[in-house]
Amino acid sequence: EQVMVTPIPPWVLLVGKIVPYVVVGLLDVSLALAVGAWLFEMPLRGGVLVLVVGTFLYLLSTLGVGLFLSTVSQSQQQAFMGGFLFLMPTVLLSGNLTPIAAMPDWLRWVTYFNPLRYFLEILRANLLKGAGFAELWPQMIALATFGVLIMTLSVRRFRKRLG
Repeated sequence: EQVMVTPIPPWVLLVGKIVPYVVVGLLDVSLALAVGAWLFEMPLRGGVLVLVVGTFLYLLSTLGVGLFLSTVSQSQQQAFMGGFLFLMPTVLLSGNLTPIAAMPDWLRWVTYFNPLRYFLEILRANLLKGAGFAELWPQMIALATFGVLIMTLSVRRFRKRLG
């Protein structure tokens, strides 16, 4: 009931809901990179700012999907199943488990609609080759486009309601 009577616009409420997850996501990636560099001697050849911006854009797109699922779901169970149905194809079509070049042509086209594909390209190019914004701008633009589109859809569908 308190949420319904707040005078703030829906987009401010949604930003307040995702900020903690963005912070946790950035901390998780930082911790994973630190452990990878220290324990597994993973090279860190690229700039940290590129990784931070790429991670933020990826989080924006995936958190946007979560918010969108919460606006279309009638229950927590539906939201959970929707998240699972989003997660499995995303991971399988990202190029992490199976190289995209080894996929059939029709499936390769589907991977262009997968934010994880672009995030992995950013990680690999930045960490292993030292690529910066000049080389990774197409992937950054793709992630930003996904993030803005899904967040806009989420804000438009969001309604203050009980339950």
